[in-house]
Amino acid sequence: MDPISLEDLALLDVLHRIDQRIELTHGDCEIRQRMVESGLIEDDEFGLRLTTAGIELCKSLQHRVAADAQAEKVLQQRAQATASPDSV
Repeated sequence: MDPISLEDLALLDVLHRIDQRIELTHGDCEIRQRMVESGLIEDDEFGLRLTTAGIELCKSLQHRVAADAQAEKVLQQRAQATASPDSV
């Protein structure tokens, strides 16, 4: 399994900022427009907010990050176990 891409991590960061009502930076204008067109966020008189699809994508990306972290932990434990002499 490949680790989560930097693009997906950046998308997760933007989704979190929108959910937390943190103002997006000037460089986020293009991604914001793409997210509106994709139905991930709504931009109306109430400001930016996640749609149901945006919430589900955010959850999915969070699970992926958690799974990657767990997989990395397991790999490190295995590497330590093979590098350490058995104390039998």
